[in-house]
Amino acid sequence: MSKKYQVVGIGNAIVDVLAKCDDAFLADNGVDKGVMQLIDTARATELYSKMGAATEISGGSAANTIAGLSALGVKTGMVAKVKDDQLGRVFAHDITAQGTHFDTPMIAADHSDETARCLVLVSPDGERSMNTYLGVSTLLTDADIDPDLMADTDWIYLEGYLFDSPDNQAAFVHAVELTKAAGGKAALTLSDPFCVDRHRDAFRELTTNHIDLLFCNEHEVVAMYGGTLQEAIATGANEVETLVCTAGADGAYVAHGGQVIHVETEATSVIDATGAGDLFAAGFLAGLVQGKSLDVCGKMGCVAAAEVISHMGARPEADLKKLFAAKGL
Repeated sequence: MSKKYQVVGIGNAIVDVLAKCDDAFLADNGVDKGVMQLIDTARATELYSKMGAATEISGGSAANTIAGLSALGVKTGMVAKVKDDQLGRVFAHDITAQGTHFDTPMIAADHSDETARCLVLVSPDGERSMNTYLGVSTLLTDADIDPDLMADTDWIYLEGYLFDSPDNQAAFVHAVELTKAAGGKAALTLSDPFCVDRHRDAFRELTTNHIDLLFCNEHEVVAMYGGTLQEAIATGANEVETLVCTAGADGAYVAHGGQVIHVETEATSVIDATGAGDLFAAGFLAGLVQGKSLDVCGKMGCVAAAEVISHMGARPEADLKKLFAAKGL
């Protein structure tokens, strides 16, 4: 294909702020150890002011996938909402520095909400206590969807986490319609069973009528379609052209054209499972835009996922191109 971009992601723009702390800090500040909790603006400001020296890294599910794709040399773009504040500029800098096109209009500096962030407190035993503030990331509307960008990409990749409001849902449909009208295709990741439980009917409508490629894990596909894992995959495969389901240590299943391909997982030591699904999607989509077969795409996804869970953080640290080459992919 001759389009300028190969994959454009649409999702939450979140900056991960990671800092070490002791258990006393968690207790003194009312942070539940080892879990993720949503927080509001006041809590985000308070906790951020008390954290020690921190590392700030652009994150968000779709953004992680786009980062993986960029590392593999895929031509990428990103649509996500940040505020014109410190962390908003961090996100914009990081994502453009990796070679991704990003020009979604920022929310004005005087807005009461702020750029989304995940305040990650890492205790001495390695436990990550995550405090997520969604801020302005949820304010994406169809007005933020650039028709020229949608027309100039082979694929758009939609993040299920960003599907809570009617405005977000309208933005997704608008993006898909623009992309497909110009000959492109649309992929969606379900993101989390809780997302499915909240919006099952809307997800089913979007998937059946607009989506070419559906990413999910074994919990999400069962939440979406019901039954056993294999029954849910079969049902979903009747509603979308290609369904890709990861299943942890059991690898992944790729359903297409009435057939289901099973891909074995890659052996690795699990240090931090954060970003496994995001990087699986990156590996799979990288193979797809290179014209690889679906089983090879699945293997590329498993290799990328294995790399990211072998260390802390949701972005690849090793050279994914070299890992693929070593596997003959």
